[in-house]
Amino acid sequence: MFDFRGGLMTQLRVVEICAGAGGQALGLERAGFEHALAVELDAMAAETLKLNRPEWDVRVGDVADTAVWNPADFTGIDLLAGGVPCPPFSIAGKQLGAKDERDLFAWAVELCGLMRPRALMLENVRGLSAPRFSAYRQHVLDRLSELGYVADWRLLQASDFNVPQLRPRFVLVALSAEDAPYFSWPETTPVQRTVGEELVDLMRSNGWEHAEHWSRRANKIAPTIVGGSKKHGGADLGPTRAKRAWAELGVDGLGVADAPPPAGTPEHFNPKLTVEMVARLQGWRDDWNWRFAGRKTSRYRQVGNAFPPPVAEAIGQRIVAALNHVGEPRLQSEAVTHDAVYRVLRAADRPLTIDQIFQEIDGVLTREEIDLRLKHLMRDFDMNVKPSRSNELAFKLGGFRAFIGQDDHVRHEYLAQKRSKVS
Repeated sequence: MFDFRGGLMTQLRVVEICAGAGGQALGLERAGFEHALAVELDAMAAETLKLNRPEWDVRVGDVADTAVWNPADFTGIDLLAGGVPCPPFSIAGKQLGAKDERDLFAWAVELCGLMRPRALMLENVRGLSAPRFSAYRQHVLDRLSELGYVADWRLLQASDFNVPQLRPRFVLVALSAEDAPYFSWPETTPVQRTVGEELVDLMRSNGWEHAEHWSRRANKIAPTIVGGSKKHGGADLGPTRAKRAWAELGVDGLGVADAPPPAGTPEHFNPKLTVEMVARLQGWRDDWNWRFAGRKTSRYRQVGNAFPPPVAEAIGQRIVAALNHVGEPRLQSEAVTHDAVYRVLRAADRPLTIDQIFQEIDGVLTREEIDLRLKHLMRDFDMNVKPSRSNELAFKLGGFRAFIGQDDHVRHEYLAQKRSKVS
């Protein structure tokens, strides 16, 4: 895909941070982007990238370390993309957000001020879309607006992009004011295949006579595949609730198999999935010939933590269209306010009580809801709280606690101590 604006023909280029084993990378490549750089902390996932695309510039190490790469060297890149760490926002975790040493979302947004990419694409878990992080999202949108970008969030389901798995992902896309009117979110194509239909040929490939019977039992799409982390044991298909969902599909979720069931395996047997089967359920196609480096557990985690390539491709195609100004420009809809309380406190030149905030937002939220928003805010932002003249508590918003590149941030100490367990 090329950019023909001004009569020039130039390949659209992407820098991808936290690139993993290539789910997003492959999707963006298929959409028309050429990788100028891919950065990944996990050495084995980086080996997968090098194995499949030896011509790419793949750097291994902490993405926020300028000894690994210098963002200023890529000023003016067409797209900055990445799947920054999920634990700060995961419903399964503590949802520490900006206080989590692994959080790189705000840092990635700040890169836009340094690199000035024409577009930004970041994906994360569904938890980031929850009310807990409304102020965090509002800060991101407001900061991108200050930097000259038009941004939008969207919760996308992998199953709406022909991937036989639930897998919701929360995606941020931001474009320059010049390109944003040409962007629209991709249309959906709901998946038509069940787990059984997707995997039956692999299940029978080692001689299992009852693969067809199994495929009729596996008559739904897959629950969200969980790749896990280096901190937790071997490969399996997720927590207890996920394992129950897999069992209903006739799949043993207590591990990952080395090979499909052999001949002579009983008819009413619940097989484990192989890494190749999991890759199919993540949207990888056999004819792409994408290989994963490492032993089984590492390969499973690489696949399980990936962004499904078809989803990345669909979004990437819409970004390509926007950068090429394809179609008629669209009127930009009014920006959605994710957190009115944050907005009011950010604009205020004095501390405000809950009643004063309530009046400022004109009853959009109840006082109880405002109180809850304030509690969420105090987890991600510094907050000065003191009694007002009426003896009510008054709130003055302080700085954002997230890592945005500070030399003295606790993230550096955390990474130095736990580097081997961070994934």
